[in-house]
Amino acid sequence: MNILIIGAGGREHAFAWKISQSKHCNNLFIAPGNAGTLQCGTNLDIAVSDFEALAKACNEHNIDTILVGPEEPLVKGIVDFFAANKATQHIKLIGPNKESAQLEGSKAYAKSFMSRHGIPTAAYKEFTSSNFDDGVAYLQNHPSYPIVLKADGLAAGKGVIICDTPLEAIAEFELMIKKSKFGVAGNKVVVEDFLTGIEMSVFVLTDGENYVLLPEAKDYKKIGKADTGLNTGGMGAVSPVPILTEQLKNTIIKTVIEPTIKGIQNDILQYNGFVFIGLMINEQNQPFVIEYNCRMGDPETEVVIPRLKNDLVDMLIATSNKTLHQIKIEVDERSTVGIVAVSGGYPGDFEKGYTINGLNDYDLPDTHLFHSGTILQNGKVTTNGGRVLVAVSFGQNITEAAEQADYLLQQISFTDMQHRPDIGFEFM
Repeated sequence: MNILIIGAGGREHAFAWKISQSKHCNNLFIAPGNAGTLQCGTNLDIAVSDFEALAKACNEHNIDTILVGPEEPLVKGIVDFFAANKATQHIKLIGPNKESAQLEGSKAYAKSFMSRHGIPTAAYKEFTSSNFDDGVAYLQNHPSYPIVLKADGLAAGKGVIICDTPLEAIAEFELMIKKSKFGVAGNKVVVEDFLTGIEMSVFVLTDGENYVLLPEAKDYKKIGKADTGLNTGGMGAVSPVPILTEQLKNTIIKTVIEPTIKGIQNDILQYNGFVFIGLMINEQNQPFVIEYNCRMGDPETEVVIPRLKNDLVDMLIATSNKTLHQIKIEVDERSTVGIVAVSGGYPGDFEKGYTINGLNDYDLPDTHLFHSGTILQNGKVTTNGGRVLVAVSFGQNITEAAEQADYLLQQISFTDMQHRPDIGFEFM
């Protein structure tokens, strides 16, 4: 098989590393990829949402299967585009179509889906410019704070604001709807009750009828130690999550995962791909859905995929053929911890183009260095993003894995490199 992975981050490098080991993979392409994915296959300099160029490349390279990494092309309808193009109808895409991808592309769509199918989530209301005054009144009279404001559409991970007072909430609400703080993504705002507890994520691969459950993970969004400072795209992740007992796992399957799959069937959604379910586990050990993503997460993929013993391409084939019920997931029972090395200034302004040193100077067992924001220039690997590298290590527990991942990053350097040394801190 000739396989194309769409994307350029650590998630795509982890996928490429895994797929390149498959007995089914003849040729692997990554568009646009990064300096790390070059170790696994051939990079194609094509933007993730340039559907015409991607289709042309697929025909040139006889692509059989496409694994879509990021959400943008899915929400914009890449699956629909390939299905409507006679020259690409034979290519199997792993990812939902445009309508189904609204589970991530629209917070209001997702909340309505959850409400309709009895999936536990925070109480909510949605507002636009047409009922702006109703929204202000709702925020003024809401019985409890904090409260959460979410831009309905995709906002590059920045469209969620937690407000502590009515005054703050109304000010942010006006900025979003009246001042276009998040552009068109904020034309509609979902206002949610604030949930407390421990966050974690579960990952499902579904063919629309059957599903398999992958290892769970927890990521860390804050830039600073002990979860302080600004939100980022993710500073690290751990898997497994120690709070996931067998009882809690069964509760999540019964109250969240199975109703989600049944909801996809009942709504007649075309969904062949990953479902990322972000959860809040409250003090009563009950799960509530915070969000759906229509793809795997980053940096969660980097700690989940190394634990997966299955041939990933076997799973993708079964997804395309609707035979996932024949797949039995096999998981490495050890812990994995991923720590992200970021550019100085991230998640704010940062410089690119710094040479990365030490990439070939380490020899550590059970470790992986996945590239995220890197590029090969004049024979040197340089920084090309806010999140640059993800050091992933195995261990008998989270503490051991975290120490090894941190040690790996100590062998690497670039100007203004930063990372959190406390990923997984609450489980150590």
